[in-house]
Amino acid sequence: MQKQIFGTLFVMAIATAASGALAQDADAGKTSFNKCLACHAIGENAKNKVGPVLNGLDGRKSGTVEGYNYSDANKNSGITWNKETFLEYIKDPKAKIPGTKMAFAGIKKEDEANALWAYIAGFDKDGKTK
Repeated sequence: MQKQIFGTLFVMAIATAASGALAQDADAGKTSFNKCLACHAIGENAKNKVGPVLNGLDGRKSGTVEGYNYSDANKNSGITWNKETFLEYIKDPKAKIPGTKMAFAGIKKEDEANALWAYIAGFDKDGKTK
């Protein structure tokens, strides 16, 4: 019985620590998103700017935000955004999608890129936090 209780408490502690780590990543990602604000918006009242709205990016096909004029390279990239493709892209956007209009040098630090993804992936297609 004590082993069962200990096991349950251990699992709960791990889950709490993991959710705390995700929250910290998202907080750090929010700070990193300041680099993106000149061109992109996110959240319930987000509108396309120089770049498309980033709401609901996780699972979205590249080049599909309504009302945004994408490059042919982006529309035809075949990318469906997820953590893996985002992390590859954000390191060097022009290398991942040659011909993209995105004029950004990239985020080279893996921890910063992961935190940025945690923040962006926290928004659904309507800009509400998940």
